[in-house]
Amino acid sequence: MILKQLSLVNYKNFESKSFTFSDKINCFVGNNGVGKTNVLDAIYHLSYGKSYFNPVASQNVNHSADFFMIDGAYEKNDRSEKIIVGYKKNQKKTIKRNGKLYERFSDHIGFLPLVIVSPADRDLIIEGSETRRKFIDSIISQSDKEYLNTLIKYNKTLAQRNSLLKYFAANNTFDASTLEVYNEQLTNYGTFIYSKRKMFVELFNTIFLNRHKVVSGANEKTSIIYKSQLHDTNLDNLLTQSINKDKALQYTSVGIHKDDLVFNIENHPIKRFGSQGQQKSFLIALKLAQFDFLKNESGVRPILLLDDIFDKLDENRVSQLIHLVNGNDFGQIFISDTHKERTENIIKETEKTYELFQLKQKENQGYEN
Repeated sequence: MILKQLSLVNYKNFESKSFTFSDKINCFVGNNGVGKTNVLDAIYHLSYGKSYFNPVASQNVNHSADFFMIDGAYEKNDRSEKIIVGYKKNQKKTIKRNGKLYERFSDHIGFLPLVIVSPADRDLIIEGSETRRKFIDSIISQSDKEYLNTLIKYNKTLAQRNSLLKYFAANNTFDASTLEVYNEQLTNYGTFIYSKRKMFVELFNTIFLNRHKVVSGANEKTSIIYKSQLHDTNLDNLLTQSINKDKALQYTSVGIHKDDLVFNIENHPIKRFGSQGQQKSFLIALKLAQFDFLKNESGVRPILLLDDIFDKLDENRVSQLIHLVNGNDFGQIFISDTHKERTENIIKETEKTYELFQLKQKENQGYEN
């Protein structure tokens, strides 16, 4: 799968800009603030229907406009595919494939497999459980439509149950039969999601450990552990047992929306006991394992985005990463960096075809290549 061309209109700091890409490596260089990451984020947007860095659509519109459009021309399985993401303020975002509007965004997820490696990935280690749940959900959902649709149903039912609990509190009332309807739905959806997540983590762990061994060059013992309240009992029992607590809190305190991933190194949480270098290696291995999983599931080599990796990793680690993704297992790669010479020197070592785009602050966001 190859992204051949990209056109941006009023997307973030770009008023109007178009790019034609190499089938292998594409580099965006320039000073901070010129929009290198924004180009990568636009490519991410085409795959996931949202920004990686700011999912609020209205905040991705150029300050001088009231809409944005991202237009991508792809080649996938010897077919031309055109994807357009559009948004106008106070209206719903739209996604079109070859001129046809998607009725549901979820129908598009997984069509254009993509993995991003970014400094923002550190949130997977330092932030709360929601960030890690979104990570596994996004991977599973790209290859399993039933999982994605069930997850959407679970979240909708959860919101309805929480609203009912708030209604009970506000009106000093309680209706066990109505609550039971939501409990039954949550149990059905949640049990399915739990089973899928459990199987995924078991498979993903093996892929991750193989990648980590190569990336770290060390024999450190690492693991990803799936943490869930459903390990010990079923969701129906949990919901029944927690009813008094839920009534007091006015929200649902148990369920698969409380699941988490525990990242360990030498049997200790990497968040507290891992060095910066160990955390970086862990995250890179995590993302490359994501790449391997999506490739195996889809039969397509995902697009790989490497955002600002030179400023966050030492040069030896970057060089190692570039050579790692230089093999035939990987497809099209997009890289952003602040130093043209540094990027070009490392890329030349790969002996792969590449395009280098030097973005500028002025001149209507022009670029040279």
